[in-house]
Amino acid sequence: MSDGQYLAHGIGGAKDLPISPELAIAGAVAALTVSFTVLALAWRKPRYDAATSGRPAPAFLERVVDATAFRVVLRVLGMAVFLYGAYAAVLGQDLLTNPVFGMFYVWWWVGLVPLSLLLGPVWKAISPVRTINLLFARVSGGDPDQGVFTYPERLGVWPAAIGLYAFVWIELVYPFSTELGPVRLWVATYVAVMLLGGALFGNTFYERADPFEVYSSLVAKLSPWGRRDGRLLVRSPLANLDSVTVRPGLVAVVAVLFGSTAFDSFKESTPWVKFIQSSDVSVQLLNNLAMLSFVVGVGLIFAVGTMATGVGPGTDRRTLPNQFAHSVVPIIVGYIVAHYLTYLVQVGQQTLIQASDPLSKGQDLLGTGDWGVNYWLSYHPTLLANTKVLAVVIGHVVGVVAAHDRAIRLLPKRHQLTGQLPLLLAMVAFTVGGLYLLFAA
Repeated sequence: MSDGQYLAHGIGGAKDLPISPELAIAGAVAALTVSFTVLALAWRKPRYDAATSGRPAPAFLERVVDATAFRVVLRVLGMAVFLYGAYAAVLGQDLLTNPVFGMFYVWWWVGLVPLSLLLGPVWKAISPVRTINLLFARVSGGDPDQGVFTYPERLGVWPAAIGLYAFVWIELVYPFSTELGPVRLWVATYVAVMLLGGALFGNTFYERADPFEVYSSLVAKLSPWGRRDGRLLVRSPLANLDSVTVRPGLVAVVAVLFGSTAFDSFKESTPWVKFIQSSDVSVQLLNNLAMLSFVVGVGLIFAVGTMATGVGPGTDRRTLPNQFAHSVVPIIVGYIVAHYLTYLVQVGQQTLIQASDPLSKGQDLLGTGDWGVNYWLSYHPTLLANTKVLAVVIGHVVGVVAAHDRAIRLLPKRHQLTGQLPLLLAMVAFTVGGLYLLFAA
């Protein structure tokens, strides 16, 4: 597989292999069947409670994870990778073989998902901007948790949603996404905004405004690792998902994550390619409008689905979308796994090989320069197709269960079943639409 095959998505094509119509239909039917089964037969009392769920992690594991030395090692590792990438970005050549592109689009963006699923909120632990802010605080004698101002609660995670949109825009829409200058400018702007925000609002800014920390922490809610009162917990992913903090802008975050991934499939579909080729309107304008429409459309469909239900006394319908937004996270993760699996595995390997020669001068600094990419996944199309459909359907099932548990806690008894139908239909639409786009691409 040549490098040229990867040029459609940042530095590469995100799609794996087209799935068969039979698999897409089977997945859609399974999603529908399981959804209504859960709705009809599942429990009638809430099972997940962030305040009580989970059990303490083994004492030795908690000691290791909470040890200062362990945390320092993680910060040094994150900082080392960041500085190595900066070295390649500043001194390296503007070629697709520059590892910066793979580090930016593959390791950073897609790689955060499996790492967060397995290990918890990884970006919070290794974030170089947190590390730099910590060093500044130590030098000045300040407290990295405290800023000059208190972070406004009304902002919630809206800044993170804007930052995520800025990333997917340069990745999927910007016509010069494979040039070194724009990538350098994007990262420099990100670092500058994060450091300024950390100085003004302390570490709270990173928890709510750093797009990668919010992204990683949301995905980490599907891991078995959690925290309560400072203690490390082991709990089921569904119980962990229930602990997502409800803040303004949470729907916007999930809409950007899901809508942009769906758009990435859509822009490679035959109908869209034919349309932009026959249109007199600028391709960039059309792609901008299409991605914005996908993101806004996902947000509106979800908001309408959650608000179109009976509510109890004292419940504001406008708060329901953010209350249920956590249930979209499993669908997002399932679709990302389905959409980016071979992209991560194969282009991720290629990036590691290229990283050994950051300046494109024939160096082999990491000893990986003579490695080859293993294309085993691409050589097993049936396994890939089944994995795609299974990931989307499992994500849908987990999302439906999470929404059901939250609904029977929030909705009055007379609306606990019928009140879930609009949201259920919205989630089924997301899943069926995602399967269709995987097939269409």
